[in-house]
Amino acid sequence: MINGKSIKFSILDLSWIREGETAKEALRDTLELAQHAERWGYHRFWLAEHHNMQGIASAATSVAIGYVASGTSTLRVGSGGIMLPNHSPLVIAEQFGTLASIYGDRIDLGVGRAPGSDGTTMRALRRDVRHAADDFPADVEELQELLGPTRPGQVIHAIPGQNTNVPIYLLGSSDYSAHLAATLGLPFAFASHFAPAFLHEALEIYREEFRPSAHFDRPYAMAAVNVAVADTDQEAQRLFTSSQMGFLNMIRGQRLKLQPPIDSMDSIWSPLEKAKVEAMLTYAYVGARQRVSEGIRQFLEATQVDELIVTSRIYDQSERLRSLELLAEVREMLQARPGAVTS
Repeated sequence: MINGKSIKFSILDLSWIREGETAKEALRDTLELAQHAERWGYHRFWLAEHHNMQGIASAATSVAIGYVASGTSTLRVGSGGIMLPNHSPLVIAEQFGTLASIYGDRIDLGVGRAPGSDGTTMRALRRDVRHAADDFPADVEELQELLGPTRPGQVIHAIPGQNTNVPIYLLGSSDYSAHLAATLGLPFAFASHFAPAFLHEALEIYREEFRPSAHFDRPYAMAAVNVAVADTDQEAQRLFTSSQMGFLNMIRGQRLKLQPPIDSMDSIWSPLEKAKVEAMLTYAYVGARQRVSEGIRQFLEATQVDELIVTSRIYDQSERLRSLELLAEVREMLQARPGAVTS
């Protein structure tokens, strides 16, 4: 138990395309990971929408969700998230209504305000880049209406979608969605795995301003962290270099496939680049079980979130599976008897 409650652990996956491999293989690895996650007791498995990225295969997010849901049976599967400014609420309601009609009450709809791409790519998605983000609150409310019970006089219906009541989660990396999630009485997931600066402020705003809704009578907060767990601290740090290179490429404006791990980052980044990457990776827990368990315990005690969602950008599929299997062991030890974890 942490903070007097049992904390759910979940997974965020972007279907990383490894150097030398294809999107087909990345999606196959995603399904395999989800199937293992289900056996290991993870609560939910989310996929994220990104476009024009060489190393990410989850652009058609609702299609990828259906693929994962078809290969699992109890795991909650959803988006973390759908970038709502890229779409009409009606289309998303129909897509997720269809998923819920096929797979039942284990589909989640996490939505974000960012485009998940650059401006040029966003225009290629046929959206008005000038006003799409400004319309986000109204789009969320429209989405709620299209997925909720039919209202008297309603003209437009999502079919499938209407009355499926697919749960909506608001995602954010600043305080904007914290205010909106609180106002609408929705659960809130913070992207602290790449934007740690506003984590505590956003959580405080969300909890202080939360208004109970028909869906949730109290705040429900999630936060994302990076993890790499191995049998030794040294091996975990080596595996984690793939993630560090990914963030380094991001700040350099490069969109490369997932790179294999290396022994040291020192010859690759400058001191300024190292500082920037490490700032983005403030909430990264890397090492053997003892080190990772202590870091995660401190994070959970400091944030008091209801759910931890982890992302693991590890190059080799077998090592990524091993990392998340070890993390599942850490979770069980933390829940059962805090402080009992050994490497």
